[in-house]
Amino acid sequence: MAARRVSSLLPRSFSASSPFLSRSQGRNLNNGSRIVRRFGTSSAAEEVISPSVQVSYTKLLIDGNFVDAASGKTFPTLDPRTGEVIAHVAEGDAEDVNRAVKAARKAFDEGPWPKMTAYERSRVMLRFADLVEKHSEELAALESWDNGKTYEQALTAEIPMVARLFRYYAGWADKIHGLTVPADGNYHVQTLHEPIGVAGQIIPWNFPLLMFAWKVGPALACGNTIVLKTAEQTPLTAFYVGKLFLEAGLPPGVLNIVSGFGATAGASLASHMDVDKLAFTGSTDTGKVILGLAANSNLKPVTLELGGKSPFIVFEDADIDKAVELAHFALFFNQGQCCCAGSRTYVHEKVYDEFVEKAKARALKRVVGDPFKKGIEQGPQVDSKQFEKVMKYIRSGVESNATLECGGGQVGDRGYFIQPTVFSNVKDDMLIAQDEIFGPVQSILKFSDVDEVIKRANDTRYGLAAGVFTKSLDTANRVSRALKAGTVWVNCFDVFDAAIPFGGYKMSGNGREKGIYSLNNYLQVKAVVTPLNNPAWI
Repeated sequence: MAARRVSSLLPRSFSASSPFLSRSQGRNLNNGSRIVRRFGTSSAAEEVISPSVQVSYTKLLIDGNFVDAASGKTFPTLDPRTGEVIAHVAEGDAEDVNRAVKAARKAFDEGPWPKMTAYERSRVMLRFADLVEKHSEELAALESWDNGKTYEQALTAEIPMVARLFRYYAGWADKIHGLTVPADGNYHVQTLHEPIGVAGQIIPWNFPLLMFAWKVGPALACGNTIVLKTAEQTPLTAFYVGKLFLEAGLPPGVLNIVSGFGATAGASLASHMDVDKLAFTGSTDTGKVILGLAANSNLKPVTLELGGKSPFIVFEDADIDKAVELAHFALFFNQGQCCCAGSRTYVHEKVYDEFVEKAKARALKRVVGDPFKKGIEQGPQVDSKQFEKVMKYIRSGVESNATLECGGGQVGDRGYFIQPTVFSNVKDDMLIAQDEIFGPVQSILKFSDVDEVIKRANDTRYGLAAGVFTKSLDTANRVSRALKAGTVWVNCFDVFDAAIPFGGYKMSGNGREKGIYSLNNYLQVKAVVTPLNNPAWI
């Protein structure tokens, strides 16, 4: 699959005859005007669609079986459209993490997975990818229901990317090998690339299935076993695909999935003495805690993909209409809940006023409502905590004397919907220009020359991504090399592919996910040295 912008998959609309919508709900999809109004005229959803998909898996997956938490506790996972309970999910804690790690250790030390041929491991992963495609509508419905992202986005962009990622890593499984190394003297030297062992993985709530794939794919390709902790806000799809992995022939104990809270299950996994490797995606503050727990236990290596405050730079030669649309997408995609969101929009002073007016007009056209309804661009924030965090930053922007061009309020009277919000006249020292808001809030800043904008763009504790919009190849080359960010998109944004590495500079994390670089996270390198007796050559 060629590299593509996430949104390039979105125009394909889902069918009103989908088995996951009732007949009356399908009729409502074909009459969106009855249900949804644009943001500019209060775009609250007047009724919500009840997905017909069944929530069948709510227990922990340990050693090939779905089991209750040892404590018997459960916790609710909520529908962000309404705040109502979708299901009660097993609440794992330290004892459950211990059970899962024990199963993963046994599967690694005694089970068939690490001893399978790499080709056989790849076949399991390919069968799993086929099952993901077969069950794409169920998975998309669960993802949208639990997270609030649009069903169309989940179905046409994210689920296909999950299948593609696993096929990509299935292709790598039998291409991982060491080297023969020349040495001074009569020695044969070879390096072995060995699986690291039991991998602990903690995934976030903004892209639950995609982050599952980014973590699980390379770990399995390298022959490891896994204990994965879901985000407490969005546990449902991980359990579903756990079932699909068993159906694909993954041996028991190779993939264990624990739902629970960070302070209990997450901390137990990060500090566990029998976990050989840890990977975490989430906030920078939590990443610091994770790193400390890993260091203070068995010094396990840690891969961190953390927060961002990515600059999106529009130069004076840009096609303004295209730049406005791309900047809108870069910020508002996935309700603004994207670690690499273009959340600092720098615009050259010569085109600043025009850009601001057009950005405001585009935001006013953005359609907010029930993510299961056709034509919706923006659903709710994931939960009340995130909703309140975004609203706090909006208030901060107003109090800091940034110009509120549009938005700033709640949409409707239930759920966690926020109006698409645009601020102009934003200064670098304002909180909305410094902190990761993780919501639908666009901050537009003015600059005058290249040197200035490079310095300002880099003046941040983050370094995850950046966007450069210009017709000048010289400007694009100069700026992309000067920006301290793990990914720089030139005249595009959010182009993701299984082969393109992703990760950050500075406090946006360490290590890379996706592509060949991610395999290094899950391998140990061993040197084997053997004397040569009277060799014909050395």
